[in-house]
Amino acid sequence: MPRSRAKAAARPKAAPEALLLASAAGKSVDGAHLVRPTTVSVAAGRCTVLRGENGSGKTTLLRLLAGTTAPSTGTVTLEGRTVDERDPVCRAAIAALLGAPTSYRDLTLVDHLVLVDATWGRGDGAQERAEAMLATLEIGHLEDRFPHELSSGQQQLFHLALTLVRPARVLLLDEPEQRLDTHKRDLLGRLLGQRKAEGTALVIASHDPQLIEAVADDVVDVVPA
Repeated sequence: MPRSRAKAAARPKAAPEALLLASAAGKSVDGAHLVRPTTVSVAAGRCTVLRGENGSGKTTLLRLLAGTTAPSTGTVTLEGRTVDERDPVCRAAIAALLGAPTSYRDLTLVDHLVLVDATWGRGDGAQERAEAMLATLEIGHLEDRFPHELSSGQQQLFHLALTLVRPARVLLLDEPEQRLDTHKRDLLGRLLGQRKAEGTALVIASHDPQLIEAVADDVVDVVPA
């Protein structure tokens, strides 16, 4: 009679280790709650979407994650290290698009990207990388334009290019789909999916169901304070 072998119980799959973690992080000013204590965790190669109505505190939560605002409650850590924008380790790891970045009237689009690339010490090839990023976002034909000459949708793509051209382990994006048409939103979804595949951790505030469906691994509903 053949012996039967007991099958070993399958071990539960371990959750990916958090790269960026907000533990019950909240923000209050003069007794007014800007964002309730909220926990957000994102690992390398994954995307967490912050979802909630306008005024719920999504942007404030992203600022806590970026280290540009200190939490009133809870903690925000990058691999166990307190996140602070003044910390060079955090600055090197985290790229954020939270509102319009600084631009200069006398620099063209490609000049801006070359400047950002050079700031992070990536060596030779800054011009080529800048041109490639603009081409990826389908605004390569505008590389010699100045920021004030762009339409609102083109400006949003330029702001995304400024954020994506620099090296980063974590990307924080506040409604990156705003002012983009359907085609450009699809393009953005593919580009962010590529960054995930390369191991970048993403946290995005978004209202766009299609973008959320395309890139989200986890969704955190941010409740108004």
